[in-house]
Amino acid sequence: MNPPGNGEGGSTGPPDRQTLRLLEGVLAEDPTVATTEFEPNGSEPTLLRASFETDRYPDTVEAARLDVRWFASGDFSMHYVETLADGDRWECRWDRHPNPHDGRLHFHRPPTGDEVEALEMAAVHPLDVTATVLAAVEPRIEGHWSADGS
Repeated sequence: MNPPGNGEGGSTGPPDRQTLRLLEGVLAEDPTVATTEFEPNGSEPTLLRASFETDRYPDTVEAARLDVRWFASGDFSMHYVETLADGDRWECRWDRHPNPHDGRLHFHRPPTGDEVEALEMAAVHPLDVTATVLAAVEPRIEGHWSADGS
C-alpha cells in the first residue's frame, strides 16, 4: 500500500511543514506515542513518523507507528502500521488526495489497506483528522488484549 506522493506529478503539492510541526507537537504529547521524528530531517520534513509505546501492545505486536504526510493543498495521508511478531503487517490509511479510482477523501481498510472506501469527516482540519485517527487506534489496541486473552 503506497501513500500519495509528495508532489511529484503535482497531485498533492508540496509538504505543509508548518502543519507537520504542529502535529508533531500534538503527537509528542499523546501518552500512547513513544517517539516522533521527521524524515528526511526537522529542517525540511516531508514525513512525520510517530512510534507508539510498545508496552501498550501484547507480545504479538512488535511495533506500531503512524506515518503522517500533510500537503500545502490540504491533502493528507495518515498511515497506521503494526508490525506483527509473525512477520506480517496490519495497516490502514486515511487519505485525502485527488485520484481516479475513488473519492478524494477515502479510507484504506485493514488488514492490508488494499480495499478502499469513501470516507466522511465532519472536518478535515489537521487537529480534527489527528484526533479521529488516534480515536480509531485506541479500540485496535484494546482489541489486541481481548484477542490475546490477557
